[in-house]
Amino acid sequence: MADGFVHTLHRDGTWVNEIEDEGTLPGSHATKHVAVAAGRDEAIRRMIHNEDDSIGERNSYGGDPAHRPG
Repeated sequence: MADGFVHTLHRDGTWVNEIEDEGTLPGSHATKHVAVAAGRDEAIRRMIHNEDDSIGERNSYGGDPAHRPG
């Protein structure tokens, strides 16, 4: 599974998602909102998993509570 960050960018009048060190994902989007949703879906799909297929690393994209255990 690739580990590059997903970036949402405005290029040539449209919104695209690009994977760091991999290039642009197929497809473009008319609005930033739709592009961000597609980029987030791709980032979630690329989560890092452990050997037992449990999630080894996750990112809530800033939605963490101020005080979380651990």
